Amino acid sequence: MTTYSAVRTTGIYCRPGCGAKPLAENVSTFELPAAAEAAGYRACLRCRPYRVAGTVADEAPELVCRAVQLIIAGLLDKSGEDALGSRLGVSPRHLRRMFAEHLGVTPDQFARSRRAHFARRLLDDTDLGIAEIAFASGFGSLRQFNRAIREIFRASPRELRDRRRRGDRLVADGGLVLRLPFTPPLNWEAMTEFLAAHAIPGVESVQDLTYRRTISLDGEPGVLELGPGGEDYLLLRAHLPYWEGVMHVVDRAARLVSLHCEPVRAWTHLSNDPEFATLVEARPGVRIPGAWGPFEVAVQAALRDQLAPDDAEEALKKIVEVYGVPIPGLDHGLTHAFPGPEALTGAERVGPLARAVADGTIRLDGGTEPEELVQQLEAVTSLRAARHIALRLGARDVWPLDGDAERLAPWRSLAAVYQLTSATV
Repeated sequence: MTTYSAVRTTGIYCRPGCGAKPLAENVSTFELPAAAEAAGYRACLRCRPYRVAGTVADEAPELVCRAVQLIIAGLLDKSGEDALGSRLGVSPRHLRRMFAEHLGVTPDQFARSRRAHFARRLLDDTDLGIAEIAFASGFGSLRQFNRAIREIFRASPRELRDRRRRGDRLVADGGLVLRLPFTPPLNWEAMTEFLAAHAIPGVESVQDLTYRRTISLDGEPGVLELGPGGEDYLLLRAHLPYWEGVMHVVDRAARLVSLHCEPVRAWTHLSNDPEFATLVEARPGVRIPGAWGPFEVAVQAALRDQLAPDDAEEALKKIVEVYGVPIPGLDHGLTHAFPGPEALTGAERVGPLARAVADGTIRLDGGTEPEELVQQLEAVTSLRAARHIALRLGARDVWPLDGDAERLAPWRSLAAVYQLTSATV
């Protein structure tokens, strides 16, 4: 877990490894940049902490993790903490208390810091205009954007753009290219092996350690490419119909490959288990793959549980071809965007699941408590499939495999991913 150091005498906070050498008695530590900013500190110009991954500790309560997931999905962009608490079934006061205790910020402060940090990366990495960056980062107005940037970085967006370093700007032949920072280790090979084994024909492709997929934004098609970048970042190339709200596209891409949470305690726990110690040592940095489209993951899990592997692959291919939205002119085997639940309410085998998602009986946005979600899903599919869906949606303690794994709690999801990725080697 990255710990940020804030110096009381200068009012500046830094990431680990910064060359600054303050006296220890003048230093306070924070687990998130947002917490340091809420305490009145500003980001160091030398180490630029906004360019590293600010992950939530894996010991944070499930409620906080689900709230963070909803914030990342944009729930607070157009609503307040009352709506967030309502979705989670708790009072806003209780939610703020939980955030203050475990993250050191309120939900609103967390969301605001994320938007500002993402905007700062766009100022460095891209040639997008100031107004484009404001709306791409989830700000409701240019005035709100300018105020937040000045408060957090003590400079205007234009001044920050003028300060960017020669190596920051990413030049690309088409598409918007961005760095997706993470805290090492990340086993990208294991991640792409898992994604390749679960790729939906026509929608996803993995070749030469690069993951590609089609997406749909308000009915308009796009394509994402994720691949290796540097020792602490991946490169995302996004071909999108527009830039407004691109922050949430980037956040969803980061969640897909689990850059939002560094499972330090989970790795340690599994390293002490006789069965998993060798797996963790042989493949350090394995993380739990997430989902770009929760519904498509649910459909895939349901079909793979009902059918033999080849038959499930053929059924998925047919669903994409019959019900998906064609996107012509793509390569790497990409042909369609995956259909929404409304399109599949009458489909064979997955109709009950699609109807439950379409009418809101089952919500796959990450806000539902994992055990409750599994129970809801089990009513329209199998227990094994329900657990696999919950795993891909962020539950950290489900076991979708055979056998008893109680000793691995509360980190059974990561243990299952180690088992699945090791089986592909």
